[in-house]
Amino acid sequence: MNLRRDVFQAIADPTRRAILLLVASQTMTAGAIASNFNTARPTVSKHIQILTECELLHQEQSGREIYYHLNPAKMKEIAAFIEPFRKMWDDRYNKLETIMKKYTPKKNK
Repeated sequence: MNLRRDVFQAIADPTRRAILLLVASQTMTAGAIASNFNTARPTVSKHIQILTECELLHQEQSGREIYYHLNPAKMKEIAAFIEPFRKMWDDRYNKLETIMKKYTPKKNK
């Protein structure tokens, strides 16, 4: 896979994360996506381009319009990468909770 940009760099930007949230619920044109932001349309188009290059968005042409939709397979790859870290932290928090319960004074009724 020879991508210009790393997928984690792409999702590090809050505007790009917001775009992903928008298109997660429905397929949208670049204009429809841009209308949700207070920035210039070319700026939003650049964000869309980055997300497309990283395969987080797919584009589909219908007549003169290009529609963007989320690529769930790529999102699953991201989730699969993050899952071991989430599990590790869940385990650590559960151990901490167990320890804290031992040292928390019980209230008398």
